[in-house]
Amino acid sequence: MTISLYNTASRTTEELRPVNEGQVGIYVCGATVQGEPHIGHLRSASVFDTLRRWLLYSGFRVIMIRNVTDIDDKILSKSVEEGREWFAHAYKYERAFTAAYDALDVLPPSSEPRATGHITEMIELISRLIEAGHAYPALDGSADVYFDSASWSDYGALTNQKLEDMELSEGAELRGKRDARDFALWKAHKDTEPITASWPSPWGRGRPGWHIECSAMSTKYLGSNFDIHGGGLDLRFPHHENELAQSRAAGDRFANIWMHSGLLNVGGDKMSKSLGNSVFASDLFDTFSPLAVRYFLTGASYRSILDFSNEAMERSAASLERLQNFLQRSRQALGADAPALPDVGDSYAGRSVDVPAEFAAALDDDLGVPRALSVVFASVSEGAKLLDSGSDRAELARIVAEVELMLDILGVNPSAAVWAGSAADAKAESALDSLVATMAERRAEAKAEKDFATADALRDELAAAGVIIEDTADGYRYHLGEG
Repeated sequence: MTISLYNTASRTTEELRPVNEGQVGIYVCGATVQGEPHIGHLRSASVFDTLRRWLLYSGFRVIMIRNVTDIDDKILSKSVEEGREWFAHAYKYERAFTAAYDALDVLPPSSEPRATGHITEMIELISRLIEAGHAYPALDGSADVYFDSASWSDYGALTNQKLEDMELSEGAELRGKRDARDFALWKAHKDTEPITASWPSPWGRGRPGWHIECSAMSTKYLGSNFDIHGGGLDLRFPHHENELAQSRAAGDRFANIWMHSGLLNVGGDKMSKSLGNSVFASDLFDTFSPLAVRYFLTGASYRSILDFSNEAMERSAASLERLQNFLQRSRQALGADAPALPDVGDSYAGRSVDVPAEFAAALDDDLGVPRALSVVFASVSEGAKLLDSGSDRAELARIVAEVELMLDILGVNPSAAVWAGSAADAKAESALDSLVATMAERRAEAKAEKDFATADALRDELAAAGVIIEDTADGYRYHLGEG
């Protein structure tokens, strides 16, 4: 079967036909490193990592480019709020994003270009647009440069809009524009901003606009025509719309297929800063194992709205535990006959088995992970029968290899070395919580009955085991100390 993907631009599912035979070029909008990564960032990264793994298994060489936006309005303002230089602020959060990606076993990109390292390419692209009549220096004499939206008849093609129907944002001003819907390609340096956050250009000192950054970086590494441009659905407009317009207007074919991962809700509401319901990676990993988080993020259709809740995470953890228990029991039963672990590092070239046809068909059809997981669990059920009966060790070994290969492609193989201890640590922490809760309840009962000797003995027993329990106005809390 061929691989088919939903193209946001055409609003249809299309066959992937690589620009270069045997190779797929993917550009994914990475982080704007203004603050901590949240679960929405993690979903996009996990989705496109799964796509990459499937393409590798399918025999393609994959060039994955994921950028870092390390200069923009928000980075400058946030750096002032947090009291550090803008470049130090950007680097701090770039490292936080890298740590989150690594925790989820997202494969490192082929290259991770920073916007500040590609100012020359951006200036060249802006110059091409001005020469083609699709951009102009600001009418107010500043160093701003704008894209002339009205000059490009296909503006709005990605989101199926017409320029005349687009609503202006509240309070939109011309500020040297011909039309308020024109967008910035180059932003003049302001006296209120550090001089280090600006570069010389033919139009005056300044810095690039957000949209021009991705157009310049994607074509720098993938060429003027490449296969897939990806990102979260929230980037579709205006960011990706503007990328497409300015790139095509400059004469580049740009991306053939546009892919967007769905939005993420928290407790039924859209995650947003205004609602204060953002779920940050650091907090998430304090509560759930990164393996369980990755399973939750990739288990649903990538284009669907994903609703985060503790209950949803617990369901994911339970499904993962079923898989882990089967694999652990099977490997123990097989002993030396257990199969070698799959290795994405060699594009699965040394695999001993292939994935089932139904699994391949599911992922070939617009990365249908839910259908693919149903194939995984069917194989687990079949393997569990062999395990319980103790018959046909060779067939059990084949099923284990098959299951682990499928899970590795999905990025959630509990047997993989990267997750060593991850699920076990989560189970141990859950068991510790339960034991401490039981002893805390007994201690509270003893104190209520004024049996302080028993209460103190329970506290000392926990301390001897390395668990320090403290009373608070809201109940108790504990941490691990020296036992």
